Amino acid sequence: MAHEHRTTTIFIIGAGLAGTMLAREIREKGIFGQVSAFLDDDPAKIGTTIDGIPVLGPIEQTAGLIRIHTGDEALIAIPSASTDTLKKIYTVLKDAGFDKIRLLPAVAQIIEGTAHLVQAREINPQDLLAREPVTIDLKKSLSWLRGKRVLITGAGGSIGSELARQLLSGGAQRLYLFGHGENSIYQIDKELRLLQEGGVGEKATIVPVIGDLKDRAYMHFILEQLKCDVVFHAAAYKHVPLMEANPVAVIENNVLGTRNLLEACLSTGVKRFVLISTDKAVDPVSVYGVSKMLAEQLVRLAAGKLQQAGAAVGDSGHSEEGCAENGRACMFVRFGNVLGSRGSILPLFIDQIKKGGPVTVTDPEMVRFFMTIPEACSLVLKTGGVGKNGESYVLDMGEPAKIVDVAEHLIRFMGYEPGKDIQIEFIGKRPGERLDEPLWSTLECPVQTGYPKILRLETVRPDATREPVLAPVDVEALIDDLEPVCRLDPLRSAEYRNRDRLLDILCTAVPTLKEFRHAAEN
Repeated sequence: MAHEHRTTTIFIIGAGLAGTMLAREIREKGIFGQVSAFLDDDPAKIGTTIDGIPVLGPIEQTAGLIRIHTGDEALIAIPSASTDTLKKIYTVLKDAGFDKIRLLPAVAQIIEGTAHLVQAREINPQDLLAREPVTIDLKKSLSWLRGKRVLITGAGGSIGSELARQLLSGGAQRLYLFGHGENSIYQIDKELRLLQEGGVGEKATIVPVIGDLKDRAYMHFILEQLKCDVVFHAAAYKHVPLMEANPVAVIENNVLGTRNLLEACLSTGVKRFVLISTDKAVDPVSVYGVSKMLAEQLVRLAAGKLQQAGAAVGDSGHSEEGCAENGRACMFVRFGNVLGSRGSILPLFIDQIKKGGPVTVTDPEMVRFFMTIPEACSLVLKTGGVGKNGESYVLDMGEPAKIVDVAEHLIRFMGYEPGKDIQIEFIGKRPGERLDEPLWSTLECPVQTGYPKILRLETVRPDATREPVLAPVDVEALIDDLEPVCRLDPLRSAEYRNRDRLLDILCTAVPTLKEFRHAAEN
């Protein structure tokens, strides 16, 4: 006997503006299911109806009384909810028997209070593990991008794709999605077009661009053709142990590729260049960290060239709102780990838990700074608008968290008990890893900018009794030494792809890398 097809029943958590907008969209389109009820904690709403849909509550007391069938959905539509509130609601819904729980993005990603069903996604651990994110007026933060042509490198990656999602609402004239991998660019291009069809964002022209940063001639050609106003440089090889095994590749891509991009930006009149950097660039102990440190220094060199050319306008003081219109600028924004990015611990841990464990943690004392991808990207976009030429910025990541604590929280999120259902195994540090990752060196001092969670880095002069931890690197001379290793020179063919030669060059230039590698070998 054939089974009767049952329409999906949806319970919307939150009877505010976002929730009521979603309910109307579901009813009008008629293809997603049927909203059975709102669940809310507001006494003034409980017992009423909105567009004929009853409002039940309080949430904690009501959820367990609902008859739930397989396939029923709970949709959390409270964009302003704190992390603690989300944790409580999620626990209540899971205990009530909901297998599918979806969530609207944070309020920072919803422009002018407009919510669309296409924005909802299944709730995931990073929504519940992070500290309380800062709330940013995204519409105001993105106003400097209105009418601009914006290019994102690495647009298919975790950071690049989130930048693209948020930029979709910023009023940009054109949004160029640049990447090397066709599959990832295809996916973000498709997602953005679906969002636009669903009413999210303004009608920016979306242009996918497949290319390789390492191709110097192509980068000049494509930047000339695109006539970009703003570039967010998020493309990088970044998996630390993998890059330790492939050091030539990471230098070629992250350093020479960044140089190619910067040269093209300077020659084609790009107004603003923002490099996405990492805490691993601070006193680096891995080849990846060195590559990002050198990328930061390349940005400083480019900023110096702009200054010398008289292109940068204004004094050298602190950033001020609206300075994006004052002149050309190159800068970088540095931050720590983001939850859920490719190559990060969260996807690895989830996969390990699904397989029954163990969850592998390097060291019980290892700590990292964490931030959600949406928050980091919102702050990067804000910084791009208020930052000044030649300045260096770092995001305030809050307090660091132990990796083992993150693992335990994640195991519980997925319905298991750490040490009982899922074991945690300590495997020791991997190549290029250290127990903690500082956000600035002893020669840098973070100062407030007047914008929440955005700090400006000032250089500290070492006193007479203390030697610098890392001597300044002549990045241009260093690249001259590295280039024959990365690119074939018939006169120096013995150096081509020579890993040992590359490491010798880097260790000579970067004492922290040399010391760390020496200690690891002994």
